[in-house]
Amino acid sequence: MSVTRRGSLFVIAAPSGAGKTSLVKAVLSRDPRLRVSVSHTTRKQRPTEVPGRDYNFVDVGEFRRLIERQEFLEHAQVFDNFYGTGRAQVEALRTAGHDVILEIDWQGAQQVRKAQPDCKTVFILPPSRAELEARLRNRQTDSEQVIERRLRDAVADMSHFAEFDYVVVNDDFEKAVAQLLAILRGGGPEFGAKRPDLAPLLADLLA
Repeated sequence: MSVTRRGSLFVIAAPSGAGKTSLVKAVLSRDPRLRVSVSHTTRKQRPTEVPGRDYNFVDVGEFRRLIERQEFLEHAQVFDNFYGTGRAQVEALRTAGHDVILEIDWQGAQQVRKAQPDCKTVFILPPSRAELEARLRNRQTDSEQVIERRLRDAVADMSHFAEFDYVVVNDDFEKAVAQLLAILRGGGPEFGAKRPDLAPLLADLLA
Protein backbone atom coordinates (compact mmCIF):
# COMPACT_ATOMS: atom_id res chain seq x y z
CA MET A 1 0.00 0.00 0.00
CA SER A 2 1.53 3.30 -1.09
CA VAL A 3 1.61 6.23 1.29
CA THR A 4 0.72 9.62 -0.18
CA ARG A 5 3.63 12.02 0.02
CA ARG A 6 2.88 15.12 2.08
CA GLY A 7 2.93 18.18 -0.14
CA SER A 8 5.37 21.03 0.31
CA LEU A 9 4.37 24.56 1.25
CA PHE A 10 5.77 27.57 -0.63
CA VAL A 11 5.24 31.19 0.33
CA ILE A 12 5.62 33.71 -2.52
CA ALA A 13 5.68 37.41 -1.69
CA ALA A 14 6.45 40.57 -3.65
CA PRO A 15 5.87 44.31 -3.68
CA SER A 16 2.89 45.58 -5.66
CA GLY A 17 3.87 45.73 -9.34
CA ALA A 18 6.56 43.04 -9.29
CA GLY A 19 4.42 40.60 -11.30
CA LYS A 20 3.85 37.94 -8.64
CA THR A 21 0.31 37.03 -9.71
CA SER A 22 1.31 36.55 -13.36
CA LEU A 23 4.27 34.38 -12.35
CA VAL A 24 2.14 32.21 -10.07
CA LYS A 25 -0.48 31.72 -12.81
CA ALA A 26 2.28 30.67 -15.21
CA VAL A 27 3.83 28.07 -12.89
CA LEU A 28 0.39 26.67 -11.99
CA SER A 29 -0.33 26.11 -15.68
CA ARG A 30 2.96 24.24 -16.15
CA ASP A 31 3.04 21.96 -13.11
CA PRO A 32 -0.13 19.94 -12.36
CA ARG A 33 1.07 19.07 -8.85
CA LEU A 34 0.84 22.68 -7.72
CA ARG A 35 -2.15 24.26 -6.02
CA VAL A 36 -2.68 27.81 -4.83
CA SER A 37 -4.47 28.48 -1.58
CA VAL A 38 -7.49 30.77 -2.10
CA SER A 39 -7.27 33.59 0.43
CA HIS A 40 -10.10 35.23 2.35
CA THR A 41 -10.41 38.98 1.85
CA THR A 42 -12.63 41.86 2.91
CA ARG A 43 -11.97 43.86 -0.25
CA LYS A 44 -14.70 44.29 -2.83
CA GLN A 45 -14.99 41.73 -5.59
CA ARG A 46 -13.83 42.94 -9.01
CA PRO A 47 -16.02 42.29 -12.09
CA THR A 48 -13.72 39.58 -13.48
CA GLU A 49 -13.31 37.71 -10.18
CA VAL A 50 -15.10 34.52 -9.17
CA PRO A 51 -15.77 33.82 -5.46
CA GLY A 52 -13.95 30.68 -4.35
CA ARG A 53 -11.59 30.79 -7.31
CA ASP A 54 -9.91 34.18 -6.94
CA TYR A 55 -10.77 34.91 -3.30
CA ASN A 56 -13.22 33.95 -0.60
CA PHE A 57 -14.97 37.30 -0.15
CA VAL A 58 -16.19 38.03 3.40
CA ASP A 59 -17.15 41.13 5.37
CA VAL A 60 -15.05 42.51 8.22
CA GLY A 61 -17.30 40.96 10.87
CA GLU A 62 -16.91 37.45 9.43
CA PHE A 63 -13.17 37.97 9.02
CA ARG A 64 -12.83 38.89 12.70
CA ARG A 65 -14.85 35.80 13.70
CA LEU A 66 -12.47 33.61 11.67
CA ILE A 67 -9.51 35.20 13.50
CA GLU A 68 -11.16 34.52 16.87
CA ARG A 69 -11.68 30.86 15.93
CA GLN A 70 -7.98 30.67 14.90
CA GLU A 71 -8.96 29.48 11.44
CA PHE A 72 -6.21 31.43 9.68
CA LEU A 73 -2.67 30.20 9.13
CA GLU A 74 -1.81 33.87 8.65
CA HIS A 75 -3.68 37.13 8.23
CA ALA A 76 -2.73 40.75 7.62
CA GLN A 77 -4.08 44.16 6.74
CA VAL A 78 -2.86 45.32 3.33
CA PHE A 79 -3.75 48.91 2.48
CA ASP A 80 -7.39 49.21 3.62
CA ASN A 81 -8.37 45.54 3.44
CA PHE A 82 -7.81 42.32 5.35
CA TYR A 83 -6.44 39.11 3.85
CA GLY A 84 -6.09 35.68 5.41
CA THR A 85 -5.06 32.10 4.56
CA GLY A 86 -7.39 29.34 5.74
CA ARG A 87 -5.53 26.78 7.86
CA ALA A 88 -7.82 23.85 7.03
CA GLN A 89 -7.60 24.35 3.25
CA VAL A 90 -3.79 24.33 3.25
CA GLU A 91 -3.64 21.26 5.47
CA ALA A 92 -6.12 19.34 3.29
CA LEU A 93 -4.16 20.10 0.11
CA ARG A 94 -0.82 19.10 1.66
CA THR A 95 -2.28 15.91 3.11
CA ALA A 96 -3.56 15.00 -0.36
CA GLY A 97 0.01 15.28 -1.68
CA HIS A 98 -0.25 18.65 -3.43
CA ASP A 99 2.49 21.27 -3.27
CA VAL A 100 0.76 24.46 -2.11
CA ILE A 101 1.57 28.07 -2.99
CA LEU A 102 0.57 30.95 -0.72
CA GLU A 103 0.53 34.38 -2.40
CA ILE A 104 0.91 36.63 0.62
CA ASP A 105 2.97 39.58 1.89
CA TRP A 106 6.07 39.58 4.11
CA GLN A 107 3.98 39.96 7.27
CA GLY A 108 2.04 36.83 6.42
CA ALA A 109 5.27 35.04 5.53
CA GLN A 110 6.58 35.68 9.04
CA GLN A 111 3.45 34.10 10.54
CA VAL A 112 3.58 31.07 8.24
CA ARG A 113 7.26 30.45 9.10
CA LYS A 114 6.30 30.19 12.77
CA ALA A 115 3.25 28.00 12.12
CA GLN A 116 4.81 25.81 9.38
CA PRO A 117 8.62 25.84 9.83
CA ASP A 118 9.08 23.43 6.90
CA CYS A 119 7.81 25.99 4.38
CA LYS A 120 10.05 27.49 1.70
CA THR A 121 9.81 31.21 1.00
CA VAL A 122 10.38 33.13 -2.25
CA PHE A 123 10.48 36.90 -2.78
CA ILE A 124 9.89 38.41 -6.24
CA LEU A 125 11.75 41.62 -7.12
CA PRO A 126 11.24 43.98 -10.08
CA PRO A 127 14.32 44.65 -12.27
CA SER A 128 14.58 48.33 -11.25
CA ARG A 129 12.81 51.12 -9.37
CA ALA A 130 11.95 52.80 -12.69
CA GLU A 131 10.37 49.60 -14.05
CA LEU A 132 8.37 49.11 -10.87
CA GLU A 133 6.94 52.63 -11.15
CA ALA A 134 6.18 52.10 -14.85
CA ARG A 135 4.27 48.89 -14.13
CA LEU A 136 2.19 50.58 -11.44
CA ARG A 137 1.36 53.48 -13.76
CA ASN A 138 0.54 51.23 -16.71
CA ARG A 139 -2.32 49.67 -14.77
CA GLN A 140 -4.18 52.98 -15.18
CA THR A 141 -6.49 52.07 -12.31
CA ASP A 142 -5.00 54.19 -9.50
CA SER A 143 -4.76 57.89 -8.78
CA GLU A 144 -1.38 59.61 -8.49
CA GLN A 145 -1.77 59.65 -4.70
CA VAL A 146 -2.40 55.89 -4.61
CA ILE A 147 0.56 55.21 -6.95
CA GLU A 148 2.88 57.22 -4.69
CA ARG A 149 1.63 55.31 -1.65
CA ARG A 150 2.14 51.99 -3.42
CA LEU A 151 5.71 52.97 -4.33
CA ARG A 152 6.50 53.91 -0.72
CA ASP A 153 4.96 50.67 0.51
CA ALA A 154 6.86 48.69 -2.14
CA VAL A 155 10.20 49.99 -0.84
CA ALA A 156 9.19 49.06 2.71
CA ASP A 157 8.14 45.57 1.50
CA MET A 158 11.37 45.02 -0.44
CA SER A 159 13.47 45.82 2.63
CA HIS A 160 12.36 42.42 4.01
CA PHE A 161 13.82 40.41 1.09
CA ALA A 162 16.59 38.87 3.24
CA GLU A 163 14.02 37.11 5.44
CA PHE A 164 13.21 34.85 2.47
CA ASP A 165 14.99 31.70 1.31
CA TYR A 166 15.04 32.65 -2.38
CA VAL A 167 14.78 35.76 -4.56
CA VAL A 168 13.62 35.76 -8.19
CA VAL A 169 14.07 38.93 -10.26
CA ASN A 170 11.18 39.38 -12.69
CA ASP A 171 13.03 41.02 -15.57
CA ASP A 172 12.60 38.49 -18.37
CA PHE A 173 9.23 36.83 -17.66
CA GLU A 174 10.00 33.37 -19.09
CA LYS A 175 13.35 33.29 -17.32
CA ALA A 176 11.65 34.22 -14.03
CA VAL A 177 9.05 31.48 -14.55
CA ALA A 178 11.81 28.92 -15.13
CA GLN A 179 13.65 30.02 -11.99
CA LEU A 180 10.49 29.87 -9.89
CA LEU A 181 9.64 26.40 -11.23
CA ALA A 182 13.16 25.21 -10.36
CA ILE A 183 12.65 26.35 -6.77
CA LEU A 184 9.17 24.80 -6.54
CA ARG A 185 10.58 21.49 -7.80
CA GLY A 186 13.14 21.36 -5.01
CA GLY A 187 16.14 23.01 -6.68
CA GLY A 188 17.30 26.56 -7.17
CA PRO A 189 20.09 26.97 -4.58
CA GLU A 190 21.69 29.50 -6.95
CA PHE A 191 18.67 31.78 -6.39
CA GLY A 192 19.29 32.21 -2.66
CA ALA A 193 18.23 35.55 -1.19
CA LYS A 194 21.71 36.41 0.07
CA ARG A 195 23.59 35.95 -3.22
CA PRO A 196 26.10 38.77 -3.83
CA ASP A 197 24.97 39.60 -7.39
CA LEU A 198 21.73 41.12 -6.03
CA ALA A 199 23.60 43.98 -4.33
CA PRO A 200 23.49 46.55 -7.22
CA LEU A 201 19.78 45.92 -7.81
CA LEU A 202 18.93 46.24 -4.12
CA ALA A 203 20.90 49.49 -3.90
CA ASP A 204 18.64 50.88 -6.63
CA LEU A 205 15.38 49.46 -5.27
CA LEU A 206 15.91 50.46 -1.63
CA ALA A 207 17.54 53.85 -2.17
